[in-house]
Amino acid sequence: MLSFLKKLAENLFPGYFAFIMATGALSIGSFLLEMVWISKTLLYINTGAYVVLWILTLLRVIYYFPKFKADMMSHTLGPGFFTLVAGTNVFGSQLVVVAGLSSVAIYLWIFAIVLWVVIMYNFFTAVTIRKNKPSIAKGINGAWLIATVATQSLSILGTLLSPSIEDGRDILLFFTLCMYFLGCMLYLNIITLIFYRFTFVDFRYDSLSPPYWINMGAVAITTLAGSTLILHANEWALLDEITPFLKGFTLFFWITGTWWIPLLFILMIWKHFYHRDPLKYDPQYWGMVFPLSMYTTSTFQLSQAIEVSFLTVIPGFFVYIAISAWIIVFAGMLHRLYGRMRTHFSW
Repeated sequence: MLSFLKKLAENLFPGYFAFIMATGALSIGSFLLEMVWISKTLLYINTGAYVVLWILTLLRVIYYFPKFKADMMSHTLGPGFFTLVAGTNVFGSQLVVVAGLSSVAIYLWIFAIVLWVVIMYNFFTAVTIRKNKPSIAKGINGAWLIATVATQSLSILGTLLSPSIEDGRDILLFFTLCMYFLGCMLYLNIITLIFYRFTFVDFRYDSLSPPYWINMGAVAITTLAGSTLILHANEWALLDEITPFLKGFTLFFWITGTWWIPLLFILMIWKHFYHRDPLKYDPQYWGMVFPLSMYTTSTFQLSQAIEVSFLTVIPGFFVYIAISAWIIVFAGMLHRLYGRMRTHFSW
């Protein structure tokens, strides 16, 4: 069994924790929409998957460190490591919202802060100082925006934990507010390069990888971070004072994410139907399921934060799109895993 796990770990996709992100976001969204049995089932699945993915990641560090290091320094694969941060925080948020386990989630949050510091500064230092840099066409994709997702996930989980922390709550909320604004800055900087890549650089259909859905997912989680801060504004005077600004800024990011959705669907049709690019399982597809799940959750919370009840119509039907996407990609993942087990154990 160890040899099989090592084989899985050797070429483990750095962004596989997007599975944790997608499952956690969908679990929270379904819980808010009172689909409790779906939410709890996804919580159990996510708990097991989180443990397994960390075992595979540690095996890769121990036995295949040169490959691990090369991936982290890569312009294309390096951003995937931010899913370790975001996955940990989304799982922690899932424990708080669905299971009420704030005492466990606080340790995940502290762990995620350490991961964020290590990955953020390792990656951006590496891509800054390397001598032979790729062109913008080859070097950037939607996965870069997971840096935004990771940062906003720190804000969300920290804010969710604030009611259970008496001493230093204002410091905690100051930190989560700063993470929110930092995540906004990262999105605005990176999306400018991606939009330029879309519109002014030759863009082939095979360049349209699933992580481009993070164009929408990053603003969806930014919307959730802003909404979560607004809903906790009564816990700190400064948050209460700037709530009108937060409402406007958060709505700005929500409509940006909403604008992306039709365009991304059109581009997917262009890729898979017009150019007949076959659909087959790829772990990068979790980078598409996550934005669909997060948009569902963030829209519901935005409707509560700005007290616009008619917005709840959107998550009411969008959740079924997210659930369908999750089931399809999950089935593909199980089929891939079954095939690899058959090959390895010669069934």
